Amino acid sequence: MESHEIEQVLAACEHRLDQPGPVDVGSLGLWKAVAAVKRDGALTEKHADRIARIDDEAFRRWALWSIPIGVGEALLWAGTLIALGVVAAGYYVDSPLNGVLLIVGTGGLLVTTHGLGHLVVGRRFGIRFTWLFIGRIQQPQPGVKTDYASYLRTPAARRAWMHASGALVTKAIPFIMLGAAFAMDAPAWSWMLLIVIGLVAIITDVAWSTSKSDWKKFRREMALTRVSTVPPG
Repeated sequence: MESHEIEQVLAACEHRLDQPGPVDVGSLGLWKAVAAVKRDGALTEKHADRIARIDDEAFRRWALWSIPIGVGEALLWAGTLIALGVVAAGYYVDSPLNGVLLIVGTGGLLVTTHGLGHLVVGRRFGIRFTWLFIGRIQQPQPGVKTDYASYLRTPAARRAWMHASGALVTKAIPFIMLGAAFAMDAPAWSWMLLIVIGLVAIITDVAWSTSKSDWKKFRREMALTRVSTVPPG
């Protein structure tokens, strides 16, 4: 896609966003334009801020629920501490209640640490974030929205690992909690449930995320490491 074609796509998106209601910017060619921009550092510098404004406006109309990232991150950390507290309480009660607390706390960690993984790794690589959100009822796990200008200006390999980070954290959590299960002498059923949760998460990633979610994005960005040009300056 040439620069003038990208300009036309961005203008079409802006025109549609001047009207009320949700906007499918993908159908207007935005993601094709973004793919072209990612491959050329000069195009990135020229269009990143404009793309970010379009992306943010379209996102806010699409998201089921969203709050500013500062508030959202505080909620994620608070939820993580509460979940760890629930697990820690399992050390002071007898079986089977300790197993119940272990599983409940692990469930809380799975909800909160996915987004925190993205935030910690993304910021380390220079990516900023704007919103904590829930996109759809069918996918209630909170997500974190990138500031797309900073995302585009970050090297493709780093973008890829930001996408992978949340998935890696949540896959590790159930197996890490096996250590807590051992330490608190949790009942056997809780051990088995942790293993099942971990294996189901891995299978889900292989069957779904590689084509729909974080791992799809990881593969997309890693593929760009071979074709993108270095930004000027």
